[in-house]
Amino acid sequence: MTVWDRPEPPARPVPLDRRRIVAAAVALADEGGLEAVSLRKVAARLNAGPMRLYGYISTKEELFDLMMDEVQAEILPEEQPADWREALRTLAHRTRQTALRHPWLADLLGGRPALGPNGLAVTEAALAPLDGLADVDTVLRAAETVSSYVTGAIRREIANLRAERATGLSKRDWQRAFGPHVTRMLATGRFPALAKAVHDGRHVDAGESFATGLEWVLDAVAGKLAHPSA
Repeated sequence: MTVWDRPEPPARPVPLDRRRIVAAAVALADEGGLEAVSLRKVAARLNAGPMRLYGYISTKEELFDLMMDEVQAEILPEEQPADWREALRTLAHRTRQTALRHPWLADLLGGRPALGPNGLAVTEAALAPLDGLADVDTVLRAAETVSSYVTGAIRREIANLRAERATGLSKRDWQRAFGPHVTRMLATGRFPALAKAVHDGRHVDAGESFATGLEWVLDAVAGKLAHPSA
């Protein structure tokens, strides 16, 4: 029986339920990442004994499942766009915004299927606009392709933000610190394509990079939906 189907135990003197447990765990993760979350720490934040939590949640993995489902509610738009491209674009940007509010979400995206009510609703929101545009296998691959791009781009962005926090160096500080080394390496002539990109490429922020890559992925998906056998 999954955590979604298992009934909660009866109330005790210190009020406790899965909603409060998950809210405390999300707060801990927002403060210190998934490594800051344990049943003991969650219980301490709720002024409850650790063993009490096992009546509601059997493992830390179940707690992570519940936490992920809780924040996935933030991904769902109030209204579903009718156009498939706008629908997937909206979900992608809302997923990124949610991950920036809850960076630990990046560690869970792309893992096991999300089976909670909000996770299933997100999957439905991605598939429903594509339904009927092509055969079901093409629709599934289209949704998976967009999801893979979104997950990878978000993980890269969150990794960069974590590196900034860990080192105390902003992107500009890092460039100043390592610029002389990069300049020397490029001057060797061994990396002509990289040198061209560094010197001539337009440098954009993470938001613009994400949006541009997403549009390219959606263009590719549009081509496959129009010609599934191509």
